[in-house]
Amino acid sequence: MARSTFQLTPLSPFRLDLTVWTLRRRAHNIMDRWDGATYRRVLPSPGGPVEVAVTQIAPSAKPRLQVAVADKPVSAAVQSSVTIALERLLGLRLDMSDFYHFATHRRRLLSLAHRFQGMKPPRFATVFECAINAIACQQVSLTVGIHLLNRITVAYGAAFGKPGEVAYAFPCPIDLAGLVPADLRDFGFSHQKGRAMIELARSIIEGHLDLESFATLPDDEATRRITQLHGFGRWSAEYVLLRGLGRTHVFPGDDVGARKNLQHWLQLETPLDYDGVRRVLSGWDRYAGLVYFHLLLDRLAEAGNIGDDRFAARDT
Repeated sequence: MARSTFQLTPLSPFRLDLTVWTLRRRAHNIMDRWDGATYRRVLPSPGGPVEVAVTQIAPSAKPRLQVAVADKPVSAAVQSSVTIALERLLGLRLDMSDFYHFATHRRRLLSLAHRFQGMKPPRFATVFECAINAIACQQVSLTVGIHLLNRITVAYGAAFGKPGEVAYAFPCPIDLAGLVPADLRDFGFSHQKGRAMIELARSIIEGHLDLESFATLPDDEATRRITQLHGFGRWSAEYVLLRGLGRTHVFPGDDVGARKNLQHWLQLETPLDYDGVRRVLSGWDRYAGLVYFHLLLDRLAEAGNIGDDRFAARDT
């Protein structure tokens, strides 16, 4: 398969492995694929979907990424669309220096920040994708939620590649708008979840809803608008604020797994509720979402998913 390449230079420090794991969350995620060295994803581009492969080719302190586009000449338009998507997905232009400076004066946070230095807070490719993730993962484990997302991606996402090597793009609103809840029930979605996903897709296709425009709204107004959508509550709204809109000061306080991560990290005997999360993070309001991401990495590392930085020797 013909391949064309170009390079990107993230703001340092940057580690592709940590950022990709923060984005993909579980090893069975088929949308965001990782083999230990290369990140692969099907992205939209002028002329149709393309599969991109991203590899880090220089150390965290002076990072460079090589981007390969499969079976598509890298025209200026293709390079621009792929670059914009990767900057969003992988947080390539985000400056973490204020967070690292803040952490230097807080011993416990410093240890966490140092261990996972180079992670950039990722965002889903679209707010729509984030919202569908939120619906899928409501009231089920993250592992189950990603299985559900995989199923609809294979069923309704654009396919790319040859037989035996097919990759899939995450479904767009138009891919879901013509369904009925019974169509999604076969993949494990309840009637209510199926209805919420389809209504969301239809509202976008019919021009009644522009989720990307929520990026211009303050937190309280964005939360109000999100919770007015069918099937969305406080957890879903805060999830969209963090992972869809890039509000890295937001810690989804109703996320049971994240609360357990926080309790474990702070060595608290009493389980945290929503108000408890706000209380223990009250001094770190600007960086609560970054704490959320770092604690996710901490749990993934404990599970053996994250290895050593292959550039570590060159960074010293």
